[in-house]
Amino acid sequence: MTKAVPTSSAAVPTTSTQQTRSIVIIGALFFIFGFVTWLNSVLIPYLRIACELNNFEAYLVAFAFYISYLVMAIPSAWVLKATGFKNGMSVGLLVMAVGALIFIPAALTRTYGLFLFGLFVQGTGLAVLQTAANPYITILGPRESAAKRISVMGICNKIAGALAPVALGAVALKDADALVARLGTMSVAAKTAELDALATRVITPYLLMTAVLVLLAVLIYFSSLPEIDTDHEDETVAAANTNKTSVLQFPHLLLGALAMFVYVGVEVIAGDTIISYGNAQGIELETAKFFTTFTMGAMIVGYLVGVVAIPKFISQEKALQVFAVAGVAFALGALFTSGITSVLFIALLGLANSLIFPAIWPLAIEGLGRFTKIGSSFLIMAIAGGAVLPPLYGSLADAYSPQQAYWLVIPCYLFILYYGLAGHKVRR
Repeated sequence: MTKAVPTSSAAVPTTSTQQTRSIVIIGALFFIFGFVTWLNSVLIPYLRIACELNNFEAYLVAFAFYISYLVMAIPSAWVLKATGFKNGMSVGLLVMAVGALIFIPAALTRTYGLFLFGLFVQGTGLAVLQTAANPYITILGPRESAAKRISVMGICNKIAGALAPVALGAVALKDADALVARLGTMSVAAKTAELDALATRVITPYLLMTAVLVLLAVLIYFSSLPEIDTDHEDETVAAANTNKTSVLQFPHLLLGALAMFVYVGVEVIAGDTIISYGNAQGIELETAKFFTTFTMGAMIVGYLVGVVAIPKFISQEKALQVFAVAGVAFALGALFTSGITSVLFIALLGLANSLIFPAIWPLAIEGLGRFTKIGSSFLIMAIAGGAVLPPLYGSLADAYSPQQAYWLVIPCYLFILYYGLAGHKVRR
């Protein structure tokens, strides 16, 4: 029987029913990841209006959310060491609930810094959840089909990502074009009152989110989700890791973390900038607010390809290479066209991005054995690419144009291509 990333085999669900039940539970968590994460695509143009921000300031939404992965990933590993995977997931959900609750005073006072703090706390909870859930689903079966399982999780994540901007956009960006036109003709007092009313639109959605997150935390705590012991190595991996004293001695992991950093950056750029970019291309916000859903839909298509094709028709490594090349091609398409065509090329970056994460993760943590938890934390820290690259995009958009700023993603895809071709083999 083919082994997955080495772990105690007794800890892994032993029947197909147990495995299916576990995958369903983790799939629900990935749905939550996607819903909370891709609300940012609406929050960026919404808070830009409500808090009167420029491009760079607006993309601090992504910075505040994703920088928490860098700051909190190692503490997340400590939490999981103390609580185990299952209880750690409940803790992560409760922390996310606190972050959602912070949006209430932020909205009532229209304080941008408080919105950013709420996003940071939400990201902290997600750091705990992802540190647990990603290695869990990777280990939950054969290593060579890990990308297929992560693709199933990606479908759950991106269905939520497609629904989230539509749901919040219907509330937060309702009649936004008319509002922006009115604001230019108002007195200071009237403008302040209008913006205060706009800010309060998010109170009800985030109260509902808080309740759902608390309920899920309780359900996960009392669920039948089994614990997995990643500290136990099988004999082959234990022998290979005999002289290893630090996770830094695994160069394929370190290169994988860098690939993850640039990947998350381009994924967030593709999903979070497309609404504002569509508006910059002359498309009204009333229409553009749906564009993130197009990006998520393209990702879902890619994940479905992964479920069908990996590893039967294409290996994880080859999928990584092909989709990295597609990322370069679609980015160039966006740069050298205009209007809705250019916007659709940005949406197609979702297709290119879809199988990159599922392929990087198992390649990067392969053979880590007792270093799996801390290695997973490195990959979670790398999600901070979503904090660094979108504000850099915003700065370039202010300095040049929202379209020319997309040159930023080209070297990112080229490095991902390198990792798929050679970087993941460095350990050999």
